[in-house]
Amino acid sequence: MSASEIIPRFVLSRVEDALADTRIVALQGARQVGKSTLSRLVLARRNGVAVTLDDPASFDFARTDPTAFVEQAPDRLLVIDELQRVPELVIALKAAVDRDERPGRFLVTGSANLLELSATHESLAGRAEHIDLYPLSRREVEASRGSFIDIAFVPEALSQHESALTRDGYLDYACAGGYPEALRRTPVRRRDWHDAYLSQIVKRDAIDISGLQRIADLPRILRLIAARMGSAMVWTSLAADAAIPRRTLNPYVALLETLFLTHTLPAWSVNLTSRETKQPKVFLVDSGLAASLLGASRETLGPTSGLVGALLECFVVGELRRQQTWARQRVSLHHYRDSRGVEVDAVLETPDGRVVGIEVKSSATVRANDASGLIALRDRLGERFVAGYVLHTGRSTAMVAERISAVPMDALWAVHT
Repeated sequence: MSASEIIPRFVLSRVEDALADTRIVALQGARQVGKSTLSRLVLARRNGVAVTLDDPASFDFARTDPTAFVEQAPDRLLVIDELQRVPELVIALKAAVDRDERPGRFLVTGSANLLELSATHESLAGRAEHIDLYPLSRREVEASRGSFIDIAFVPEALSQHESALTRDGYLDYACAGGYPEALRRTPVRRRDWHDAYLSQIVKRDAIDISGLQRIADLPRILRLIAARMGSAMVWTSLAADAAIPRRTLNPYVALLETLFLTHTLPAWSVNLTSRETKQPKVFLVDSGLAASLLGASRETLGPTSGLVGALLECFVVGELRRQQTWARQRVSLHHYRDSRGVEVDAVLETPDGRVVGIEVKSSATVRANDASGLIALRDRLGERFVAGYVLHTGRSTAMVAERISAVPMDALWAVHT
């Protein structure tokens, strides 16, 4: 990817649709995922003004006179970049849109989840739409319109898929991740970029929004979470390895998610109460950042490496999370593990209860027992189970069992409806 190339983001139409009927649109995601670039594309189509709170003068203006700051472009779209730096602006925004209820007044971006900020108790409920922006999806990089999530509920669309990719190709993608700046660098330089990136977040964004005492420990906690990807999270074990008392670990874990560095995959169960008590999985939002933290690369990940499966699972779950933001089909995303230890890596559930199961395998050959979790889930759900897919690193699609197929992993981005 060249330095001058701007890759179209598939959530752009969703942002523009939201501005047509909503007073405040909040575009939120980690630093360096492209929020400012996307905002400029929106602004280019509208008569508006953009300000960033990374600019010292704008920062001081916002802090000293929040009301005047948000009213500086009363008849135009005002784009406010990095809102989390002055969270008290939320109060002024609420007052402004209560006085003037026209849609499309403000587009704000934040490198933290603005719904989770503790610095303000003011609610924008009913006034704002929050849209998450993640690192680049492979579909966006490949300019492959559509969403695997929509395709997955139409099993025949995947029945003939063939792929030319190999295990090494998938590992290259997983280790590269999706941060636009990181993708422009060689693997060695990418690791340097990731180190500098984490340092910036710890020294700036984490301090802006949190009063925690051990902020400097965040990269170490993040590395420990990366080492546990693909397994249900045992919080007492993580606390012990982090040398942080279990009761004080939660705010640090929550801060990593608020900063869009990690995301949680809750456990799925037919019983909604059971879902709340089962252990989640926690992944880094970007598989490339995870690879850098773990010192992993395609060259170091040999056939027997235990990291391969976890890293590919992080990559696949991250791709699903990205595509969830623009898919037509609304789904919730979970993992499944029953009392006997039967597991499914990802479960997509629609609001009306239909389910697709996804298993991730690093091998090019899929055997019947690789689909055992999907078979158990199918048998439990009956007609609610639409399809199951074993995503693998081989080249061909094949039926494994009733409503369950082995499909090359690049179907996530290479198959169109």
